[in-house]
Amino acid sequence: MNIQIFGKSKCFDTRKAERYFKERRIKYQMIDLRKHGMSLGEYKSVKTAVGSMQELIDEHSKEYEDNYVKYLSEEQDREEKLLEHPGMFQTPIVRNGRQATVGYQPDVWKEWV
Repeated sequence: MNIQIFGKSKCFDTRKAERYFKERRIKYQMIDLRKHGMSLGEYKSVKTAVGSMQELIDEHSKEYEDNYVKYLSEEQDREEKLLEHPGMFQTPIVRNGRQATVGYQPDVWKEWV
């Protein structure tokens, strides 16, 4: 099992996800989205696993409003903005190979173990 947690350091749910894996002694890699972002390949893999780009966007984030993303009509334009401004990602994004979840979802993670 190769767990990656994409999150923000100040996000409560990200910290809860880290604690979930720590308590079960499951090794994971924490990636701070604000510092490192997400590569295009990682993004495509996660998008495929969760179903759509809309699941990944935090519509309540300041960056989402500042970049007027809801007014962009093309999905490709929205994806470019999302990758340029990783603060718009809904967190935590927990990835295990080709599987991924958005948000705190311990019921799904339990099935991975």
